[in-house]
Amino acid sequence: MYIFSEEDIRQVTDVNKKALELIEEGFRKLAKQEVTMPPILRVDLPENNGEVDVKTAYIKGMKTFALKISSGFFDNPKKGLPSLSGMMLLFHTETGMTEAVLQDNGYLTDVRTAVAGAVAAKYLANPTIKTAGIIGTGTQARYQLRALQLVREFDEVLVYGRKKERVEQYQEEMQEVLGVTVKAAESPEEVVRKSDTVITTTPAKEPLIQKEWLHPGLHITAMGSDAEEKNEIHPYVLGAADVLACDSKSQVFRLGEHHHALDAKVIKEDSPIVELGNLSLGKEKGRTDEKQVTFCDLTGTGVQDTVIAAYSYDKLREADKGLLFPVKN
Repeated sequence: MYIFSEEDIRQVTDVNKKALELIEEGFRKLAKQEVTMPPILRVDLPENNGEVDVKTAYIKGMKTFALKISSGFFDNPKKGLPSLSGMMLLFHTETGMTEAVLQDNGYLTDVRTAVAGAVAAKYLANPTIKTAGIIGTGTQARYQLRALQLVREFDEVLVYGRKKERVEQYQEEMQEVLGVTVKAAESPEEVVRKSDTVITTTPAKEPLIQKEWLHPGLHITAMGSDAEEKNEIHPYVLGAADVLACDSKSQVFRLGEHHHALDAKVIKEDSPIVELGNLSLGKEKGRTDEKQVTFCDLTGTGVQDTVIAAYSYDKLREADKGLLFPVKN
């Protein structure tokens, strides 16, 4: 059994076109029903503003599959710690033996989540974008825009965050990373009204985006709502969108923004909602008109975890990284 450190993993795995191709292929496998993916297991620790999620998926034909343990403790930045942590365990699909422990501390989750956002933008955002809007200033607020640049060019970024110092840090860092102007917005409303594509990246429990702010041609990707109580988008936004999309229908009706819209009776379980895998396969259509308002709900799937873990493992072995830990049979 191999054990890999976060440092080693970061050296061989990043937000790039190869990761995008692999995650998109994972969504296609899911759409073709070539994946066994059980519901997410989650433990909440409300007194510490924390949660631990367990996700997994077996993809037919792959030699390994991942079990991902991911924690999100959202008061950690006050303690000088990252919000996300965790690891991925890789098992052999023929024997069930443990192939590897990837001690990534949430890094691989960040990568696969970001490129899923890029898949959404590929099929739902207008081909021409001037302004990309981002709500939040954390890790995903950084990675999502890096991933967006894989599929769309944009001239500027408009960012909103609650803390001025974090917004300023974000502006300075991301202008250098993205090579575009990054401006601070006074409110989420300003971000939505002035942007062509908006990505929400927060653990908000009260809606940040309202229906009245929508405008023709807007695309929104919401990736923060991966638990029942989280809610970044007002349900009426989904009722007003021309195209609704998601990573997994079964998950978004349990955890995502669609869950809140269903409870509010804005949509129904049989409302037309397209999954990213079917968009990639061409079985369903995403944006068909530049004036449409499109929306994608990302809750994060086990298939993404298996794909990114297997890819990282192969790259780590090629680079002769990691520690071989002897296991007695």
